[in-house]
Amino acid sequence: MITTDILIIGAGPTGLFTVFEAGLLKLKCHLIDALPQPGGQCSEIYPKKPIYDIPAYPEILAGDLTEKLLEQGKQFEPGFTLGERAETIEKQEDGSFIVTTNKGTKHKAPVVAIAGGLGSFEPRKPIIDNIADYEDKGVEYMIKNPEMYRDKRVVVAGGGDSALDWSIFLSDVASEVTLIHRRNEFRGHLDSVEKVQELKSAGKINLITPAEVVGLEGDGKIESVTVKQETKVFQKECDHFIPLFGLSPKLGPIANWGLEIEKNAIKVNNALDYQTNIPGIFAIGDVNTYPGKLKLILCGFHEATLMCQAAYQIINPGKRYVLKYTTVSGVDGFDGTRKEAPKAVVKAID
Repeated sequence: MITTDILIIGAGPTGLFTVFEAGLLKLKCHLIDALPQPGGQCSEIYPKKPIYDIPAYPEILAGDLTEKLLEQGKQFEPGFTLGERAETIEKQEDGSFIVTTNKGTKHKAPVVAIAGGLGSFEPRKPIIDNIADYEDKGVEYMIKNPEMYRDKRVVVAGGGDSALDWSIFLSDVASEVTLIHRRNEFRGHLDSVEKVQELKSAGKINLITPAEVVGLEGDGKIESVTVKQETKVFQKECDHFIPLFGLSPKLGPIANWGLEIEKNAIKVNNALDYQTNIPGIFAIGDVNTYPGKLKLILCGFHEATLMCQAAYQIINPGKRYVLKYTTVSGVDGFDGTRKEAPKAVVKAID
């Protein structure tokens, strides 16, 4: 059983910033996310896309924002359960909650903060009749451990940043990388497109366009894919097929937790603390809804800050917390570090 003060469901920007705000109140956090790494959409879908509305950053790449939020919260030593989806929640007699993931990992906390963005992400699967037969038998929709592709023949399908970036990465891992896209043009970061062009010229990536995978073959595991390229159809031998067509957000099992839902979002009390209809469960960031709601990262940061104040009162009933600016109080990390502004020098002038 993993125990913590605030259990955060979703490790996107809002969830990661919650770690810092909770840490200022001496509250520990643990995060659950279905993706294999923190950052949510920022790291999984558009890590190299610039964001222009983060305060103090005229421009910052989504992946860099994730790294800075992780660095900011590191001193408060958050725990992570990654690659697992929050499945069920049970309220205990003492008022705390036990959340169990799809892999059976149990977490207990007096406060649950749902920061799941647009929901849990499920891969968009290509329309291939027998693709389900080869899932986890050579077909993977997300790359969790690149080493499993060491010295293997890999076919990647897709035309966005994920397909480009993973093809580039795997070109130094796999024995053969083939990138297939239904168009000649790619919708990705210019650096990635140019890098794939270089690797193609160097013979390290096979590029097949315009084309698509229309069939899979193999005895118990994938052995080849059927490729349709304009008027011709042919087989391409491989050990792995990785279709990277993006992720589709869904509220998932959370929709069955008894929360008040409106248009695939969780209704909260925005007049006070973003608490749901179940006391002790909050929803912050893009996953919630209320009158005037804006689905912006900076709004999620604000909601996380107020939510932590309410969580403090639940965890420490009757105890008063005096809000102080970090420039005055400093920041004491759970790892023993301390950050504080330089003390003023007291000295007479002759």
